[in-house]
Amino acid sequence: MSEIRRILDQMDRAFAGEAWHGPSLKELLDGISAEDASKHTIQHAHSIWEIVNHIAAWNKIVRQRLEGEFPQVTPEMDWPDVWDASEPVWKRSLENLFGSRALLRKLVEGLRDDQLDEKIGKDSGTRYFMLHGLVQHDLYHAGQIAILKKALR
Repeated sequence: MSEIRRILDQMDRAFAGEAWHGPSLKELLDGISAEDASKHTIQHAHSIWEIVNHIAAWNKIVRQRLEGEFPQVTPEMDWPDVWDASEPVWKRSLENLFGSRALLRKLVEGLRDDQLDEKIGKDSGTRYFMLHGLVQHDLYHAGQIAILKKALR
């Protein structure tokens, strides 16, 4: 198996299922309502919805960096606000998350193993570092979502 295939496997397991550690991000989000997603169940912590928007933002930022673009990451880009806590807007946030991941995954599928050690930008490290960091990022925030879901009970 190529290293790109291994990375895609880890991305898929963390994001969509069959992860060794427990439920994937997608599994954790299944069945969460807009009302629950918008709650701040733990003081000084982000809501599930805010975390979803943040993960989607970083899927886009990583994709842009892999394509050679380096947007200035503002606080608003890093942690987009939840401006309307309705079901249709929650559904759009989830669609944005899944869509941003699909675009990123498609880009990664087109990479070759020999490209993984190439630096991308002066401060971003290598493609290998960035892609493994993305998996770690997903898992970190999936853990937060798991705790926030427990706090809803």
